[in-house]
Amino acid sequence: MAQRTTADAKRTQLKAQGTLNPHPERVSDPVFLAHEFFDPHDLVQVKYEMLRRVHREGQHVGETAAAFGFSRVAFYQAQAALAQQGLAGLIPERRGPRGAHKLTAPVLEYLLQAVAEDPSLRPSALAALVEERFGVSIHPRSIERAFARHQKKR
Repeated sequence: MAQRTTADAKRTQLKAQGTLNPHPERVSDPVFLAHEFFDPHDLVQVKYEMLRRVHREGQHVGETAAAFGFSRVAFYQAQAALAQQGLAGLIPERRGPRGAHKLTAPVLEYLLQAVAEDPSLRPSALAALVEERFGVSIHPRSIERAFARHQKKR
């Protein structure tokens, strides 16, 4: 029972870190099936072992990638990431936008100026102003979050 609790805790941590393998069932490599040290749920470990097999043991890329649940393209992407960034390159990058791509600096500055002139403006009215002036549709909640971030920076 303690071993299962440990495995569950590890999977929770892997998920929180963004390194939980979304398809552990695709890992068919015998080592991952026979030894508890090798965890098919640990994406970084799976990628590293896949690369090691090809580079140190001379296994074929296509067969090895398939045994680890990846395509040849994914193998070469992991290989390039490891070469450029080291082990940290095997950690998946956060998906989605990296910032407020609609609320650019000029848009935020415009909004701050509008609120300075008329503090009674609500986020929905500000969103309408932005759409009118910049042609960009922004959700009022995004404006509230941008203002909160701006206040934190002060």
